[in-house]
Amino acid sequence: MNIVADLILAGTLVAVWLTAGLMADALPSARSALDLRRRAGILTALVAVGATVFVAVPVVTYLVPGESAAPAAALLPAVPALIALTASLRRMTQVRRGAGAFASAPLTPVPPALRAAAAHPLILVPLQVTGLATLLSLPIAGGLIEVPGADLAGIAITVVGVAVLAIGIRAGLRHSRLAVLALAPIGRRPRVPVDSR
Repeated sequence: MNIVADLILAGTLVAVWLTAGLMADALPSARSALDLRRRAGILTALVAVGATVFVAVPVVTYLVPGESAAPAAALLPAVPALIALTASLRRMTQVRRGAGAFASAPLTPVPPALRAAAAHPLILVPLQVTGLATLLSLPIAGGLIEVPGADLAGIAITVVGVAVLAIGIRAGLRHSRLAVLALAPIGRRPRVPVDSR
């Protein structure tokens, strides 16, 4: 197998998972319940396509003769993609069903609780981390980085680790801010004057 085929496989992974990460970031900003349901459906389809590409990488490299760096390139993003397939997909299904409850009134503004659910870190973080990790797969597939023992690979993994931490903190803060809006204002009960007659 040649470098061009490896780069096509790695590039497909990058395109699908980066698009999913960007769409996950825009999910809570939907204007209506119908828009939120549509976005969650597209995001679910993108995750399914991304999983299919992960399955296609070893199949294609097995069928095409020659050495290939594509399986090694797909190994790093496979871990966060697995988390995205388990945790994120479940949460997106809940958001899609929650938005589907407003099917009879599709222009209904998104309720704060549903918006907070759409901003949950278990949706955003695994998808964006997978997108970042797929970016590392391009130089591996292109043969610029050899996977065991490359100094550049260690630096790249460190940079991705710092980015993962930043994404996680940002997603947690965003979810907390939106979750507070979902709570009813908790205040003191109004005092009722007592009639002393």
